[in-house]
Amino acid sequence: MPESAAGLVLAAGSGSRFGMPKALARTADGTPWISVACEALRLGGCASVVVSLGELAECALHLVPPEAEPLVVRDHATGLSASLRAGLQALSATSADVAVVTLVDLPGQEPEAVRRVLGTSAGTAALRRATFDGRVGHPVVIGRDHWSPLVEHLAGDVGARSYLAAQGASGVDCTDLGGGHDVDVAS
Repeated sequence: MPESAAGLVLAAGSGSRFGMPKALARTADGTPWISVACEALRLGGCASVVVSLGELAECALHLVPPEAEPLVVRDHATGLSASLRAGLQALSATSADVAVVTLVDLPGQEPEAVRRVLGTSAGTAALRRATFDGRVGHPVVIGRDHWSPLVEHLAGDVGARSYLAAQGASGVDCTDLGGGHDVDVAS
């Protein structure tokens, strides 16, 4: 496992289908989803974690655990690409070799999924993503060599999916771990 992995939690969206920004959501026992995501990344092997916030960021800042760094994405309304772009740019100022990207709305994600996708030798050229029953998901490992090209590729409300496919990102089966389905509707 790389010693220089940094986590990135994407939590800047408005959560229109959910009814509120998912950065404000909590598990049934009251644990903020932001904390759950940060813990999965930290326990999974990330030395540091950045949480991108946008919609109602001022209300979500206190939910970011003290060991993580909040990043307010001012242009979050332009789409998912703004959150990912800002996060990768923030990580560029660190010594991390790889970014492990996940979504805030995966409260069932396990640290083992992060460990599995990181693998034993990610390196700066790494591109790996979790798969669940053959469907691509998160976490996603993006080596530093890809950060700038990916940032240039990002636009609108589209994430890294087409870039990862074009670059031949490896799929890592995490079906047995569960937690790969995002929550789009409040229960």
